[in-house]
Amino acid sequence: MSGRIEGRVAVITGGASGIGLGIARRFVAEGASVVVGDINEAALKAVTDELEGAASARLADVTREDDLEALCAQAVTAYGRLDIGVNAAGIGAFSNVVDQDVETWDAVMAINVRGVMLSVKHEARAMIAAGNGGSIINIASLNAIQPAEGMGVYCAGKAAVDMLTKVAAMELGPHGIRVNAIAPGLVDTPLAALLNQTPPIKAAFVENAPLGRTGSPDDVAGVALFLASDDASWMTGDLVRLDGGAHTKRYPELAKILGAIDGAIDG
Repeated sequence: MSGRIEGRVAVITGGASGIGLGIARRFVAEGASVVVGDINEAALKAVTDELEGAASARLADVTREDDLEALCAQAVTAYGRLDIGVNAAGIGAFSNVVDQDVETWDAVMAINVRGVMLSVKHEARAMIAAGNGGSIINIASLNAIQPAEGMGVYCAGKAAVDMLTKVAAMELGPHGIRVNAIAPGLVDTPLAALLNQTPPIKAAFVENAPLGRTGSPDDVAGVALFLASDDASWMTGDLVRLDGGAHTKRYPELAKILGAIDGAIDG
């Protein structure tokens, strides 16, 4: 039996770890070839070794337009086409607005917003040139719609990804290109290590989710596979919430939890 995306080619930014790596693995298992972009050279080699002939890799900084143009060109050169773009590269930061330094704000926005814009731009250009349509999937966050104290820059950036997704869907629809975003809650990834490895914080996220657990990269990969496949052929401009139901409650009060931990240590 062939896979759901048999013979298709995907570019995945941030694809050497976390959600991006989970998606790369799932796509290959479902018959796709993938080109993984990341800034971690050792992790890129590990991915290509693991996925053998179904994956190639390229060092790519999503804040650099030339890197993303070259990443998409590599997909076309290596595999003859580009059908799917997954934009998973991202970083986080924690600061109250009154204490937010501009350097950190600019760094997060450069990766989380400018990086997605540039990725969509060059993925779409390659798809338009081929004339076969395609699917672009941006990894946003529950924080695109649910605010969290101390996470102003992250929330603002992910909200921007949601709106950029909608605008791109409007513009690219006539070319047969669908653009959607996934809004995960807390997922067990290196990016979220502090949250997952601090027991009181992890417990708060679990309590906040009606399904009683946090997510895994495989959870996100399943939704990404659906969006990349023909099963989602009439779906574009959407933000798919994937959070165990956490959006039905309020976000954990991270500052209060961290303050309690610091107080216990000091005491």
